[in-house]
Amino acid sequence: MTRKKNGPAPRALRQRLLRWFDRNKREMPWRGTKDPYRVWLSEIMLQQTRVPVVVPYYQRFLQAYPTVKKLARAKSVLRLWAGLGYYQRARNLHRAAKEIVRKHGGRFPKRLEDALALPGIGPYTARAILSIAYGQPVAVVDGNVARVLVRLFCLTEAEVDNRPALQPLAERLVSRRRPGDFNQALMELGSTICLPKIPRCTLCPLERLCAARQAGVEKKIPHRQKKRPRPRLELKVFVIEREEKVLLVREAGGYFSGLWHFPYTTGRNKSGIRANGYEIGTGAGRRVATVEHTTTMRDLVLQVYQPPVRAGNRRAVSESNRHTRWVRLNRVQRLGVGAATRKVAALLQEKRRKQQREDVAGRQRPAS
Repeated sequence: MTRKKNGPAPRALRQRLLRWFDRNKREMPWRGTKDPYRVWLSEIMLQQTRVPVVVPYYQRFLQAYPTVKKLARAKSVLRLWAGLGYYQRARNLHRAAKEIVRKHGGRFPKRLEDALALPGIGPYTARAILSIAYGQPVAVVDGNVARVLVRLFCLTEAEVDNRPALQPLAERLVSRRRPGDFNQALMELGSTICLPKIPRCTLCPLERLCAARQAGVEKKIPHRQKKRPRPRLELKVFVIEREEKVLLVREAGGYFSGLWHFPYTTGRNKSGIRANGYEIGTGAGRRVATVEHTTTMRDLVLQVYQPPVRAGNRRAVSESNRHTRWVRLNRVQRLGVGAATRKVAALLQEKRRKQQREDVAGRQRPAS
């Protein structure tokens, strides 16, 4: 990394940053708590998710599972996570809770190596929890912190994605007296002031200490990486109806692993269509909608079909069990379903309501 200037002195940086944080920090339900479980839960939920989205999920999750031990005893946590996305976070959270109860007496471990050994806990998350909950002087480096450090010290050749390279600098700066607040302050500064494209330098408490600002290159660094094209996947989704109910399935693998969803397929088979093990028939039926949905990993295009139910399709019309469930369309969103399934259900409901309105209008129209 090339450094054009030495950058701010650690003591001056800490004083100005913490003073600004005390006056300007955003109110959040997890702010101010030292409970490692609540800190851990908030950090996991905040991964790749905006604060306003997380708040209601965080509050509902804590009502259902107020302690690590209750979380560890849960059969599944996906229902309360449904719609938040990136569901591997929830699975790892559940697995880690079981390990914490089994190996650490139900309390998040204090040693960094023990924290890193838990499912779903990486270097950033471990250090965030240890600094906020236990007051340990360890520094965090996420995307926001990396961007702030690159500008403060005018690291013209630094790559913000190479966070281990910035870790020693962050460790040198972290406040020994208030490490948790210092880490949160740096992240807050990056998310609200030191923005990627147009930094709000005139509002920044560190403007006069920032080497990039003094050099006039604050908008040029860090260098932006070219975005890789996102994978785009098309699925055929089948809405199978019976007695005003629709079929939902749940499986351990696939694109909706662990969540209830409509049967789907990615392949083409002229002799017959199988979706999640269910024989749909030789034709997909009529396509009723196209739903687009963006996930953390890819863009989904859901081609929604309503195939005819065939008498010989016994698996698809079997009674509800732990892998299949017949649900009224207006109750789909009460189950543990993902955002894509919610979109399909909402669209079908609106189509149904529209058809009902048209039917009523047709009956009321006087004959000519």
